[in-house]
Amino acid sequence: MASVIQRIKKPTTRRGKKALLSRDPKPVEGPKQCIFMQGRKPSERTREVLKDMYNLKKPDAAYLTRKNDFVPFEDATLIERLCYKKEAALFGVGSHSKKRPHNIILGRTFNYGILDMIELGADAYKAMSEFQNMKVLPGLKPCLLFNGPAWELNQDLKQLKSLFTDFFHREKVETIRLQGLEHVLSFTATDDGVIYLRVPREARTLKKKNISRDAFGSKLGRVHIGKQEIGRLQTRKMKGLRKTPQEKKQMRIKSKMAKKAKKATAE
Repeated sequence: MASVIQRIKKPTTRRGKKALLSRDPKPVEGPKQCIFMQGRKPSERTREVLKDMYNLKKPDAAYLTRKNDFVPFEDATLIERLCYKKEAALFGVGSHSKKRPHNIILGRTFNYGILDMIELGADAYKAMSEFQNMKVLPGLKPCLLFNGPAWELNQDLKQLKSLFTDFFHREKVETIRLQGLEHVLSFTATDDGVIYLRVPREARTLKKKNISRDAFGSKLGRVHIGKQEIGRLQTRKMKGLRKTPQEKKQMRIKSKMAKKAKKATAE
């Protein structure tokens, strides 16, 4: 049998060359891309969890609303194909069933193949939209707090901690400005395997009066000015606007008549 020679087909268009260059390794890698997708019969709670994670991850994430009838632990070809299409290294899948209610699966890929997956269940959840003045700006870098020694002693929790760090990790920073710290995610692990995720009340930003921010994060202020009386404003004196002697005489007569009328009404 003749051996099959594997040929490497080079791109012939400029767009194809640009697409291949974007997939090549880079000296300094940027934030990892992520996709959030719907599994088999997702519940409203799982949608809210994935939507909030998407808001914290964007613009380095894609939220897919189409439902997919598959089980990731049995067949992960759909995840690998979508990760290759979106050039994503992280993924999240939400589903719901009687045996696994409000199921959330988070995982990572390497070279567009499944590296690891962790299955979680959302027993109770309150979406960020239910909090007052809870706005998430694109490109947010939240601070992660892992409470309890179980995150270092338990191997499963240690792997989950690494997964959460990969999900919310962005550019490496050397210093932190406390005024720019807007969101803090606190993870607490108990001895019975329950994990609590919450936003500490002390870290929530309080709304300041007459101060807002636009979609790009710029601060906008509103200044309230009292009623302006234009008649009393000092304007530039011009010769053409001076009153004539006849106009001045009429003004004096009007003022005298007004004073006499005022005295007559008082008597």
